[in-house]
Amino acid sequence: MVRTWRDYNFPLFLCVVILLIFGAAMVYSATLRDPLTQGYFSRHLVNLLVGCAAMAVMTVIDYHFFEAWIVPFYLGAVALLGLVLAIGQVSSGAQSWIDLGVRTFQPSEPVKLLVILALAAYWSRNERQPSAWRVFITSLILVGIPTVLVFLQPDFGTAMVFGAIWLAMALAAGVRWQQFVVLFVAALPAAMYGWTHILRPYQRDRLLIFIDPLKYDPELKQGGWNIMQSLTAIGSGGLTGRGWTHGLLSQGNYLPVQYSDFIFAITGEELGFIGATLLLVFLGVTVWQALTVAQAARDSFGRLIATGIAAMLLCHVLVNVGMNMSIMPITGIPLPFISYGGSFTLTTLAAVGLLQSIALRRRRITF
Repeated sequence: MVRTWRDYNFPLFLCVVILLIFGAAMVYSATLRDPLTQGYFSRHLVNLLVGCAAMAVMTVIDYHFFEAWIVPFYLGAVALLGLVLAIGQVSSGAQSWIDLGVRTFQPSEPVKLLVILALAAYWSRNERQPSAWRVFITSLILVGIPTVLVFLQPDFGTAMVFGAIWLAMALAAGVRWQQFVVLFVAALPAAMYGWTHILRPYQRDRLLIFIDPLKYDPELKQGGWNIMQSLTAIGSGGLTGRGWTHGLLSQGNYLPVQYSDFIFAITGEELGFIGATLLLVFLGVTVWQALTVAQAARDSFGRLIATGIAAMLLCHVLVNVGMNMSIMPITGIPLPFISYGGSFTLTTLAAVGLLQSIALRRRRITF
């Protein structure tokens, strides 16, 4: 028997290709006139090549392979996050990177995918009793350990993505709503204690700045400046934008980390409402296709993996775009397929390959 490609998800592939080309164009524009980011575009192209290779490899590999090796993979992921806290490189106030000499590596990005695989394997092995309290609590422990380690870096944005992944997969696994209520009631006091006793004042202000930048950051030193510049850039783009590579704020380098965290603001300024809307449409179709793969998966393991990947991508889109538009806190997470970043690009493209692996193997026998 030779596996055919009739079940390959071509709409997903086409959307990803379009988004990668779109992202490369925006990274080029965002780094064009900044002397500190010279060479970033070339690096981005290398990241895309490596990511596409990872996508191809993950497509060919049967996703069931990871189910058998998930325990050492998960333990290795936790150890890697612990290593970051021990010897990690500090950048932008977070100890999230490991210096490899030639490049830096952010372990929390691929760990997202490993956590998805671990949760999918665990719930699929307990698919006859997904709402049992033992299964429910164990799933919380599985996602809780890496979430705490990431939060200690501190990287609140990535920790929030882990939470979104668990929530979506728990719903797909069949966890009862009563268990969510119990979890919320139990977590509320812990969240209040963490807000008042663990988070420092500047961290609380940074999470609240999006509500009123001038109130929570009157000196514009904790992120208020970022939000105001982002809103100005998006608003100045109008319907059709100022033109690619012709944005006043983007080409003047007034936006912070505009090649990654605030790349949506660059899109809004240079391509306008139409360009930004098209970008969101293709991102939305990509998430939709991930859910389509989940719906057609032949087993619960594949369905849960695809659901977790869809949740990861959707959370990144909502938080990044919301941050750029001042409707979400500034957490510094990138926009899938668009932002510059080697670890994140590799992870998202590997995730797409995993989706294609699930799609190709949705039939038990193919001729």
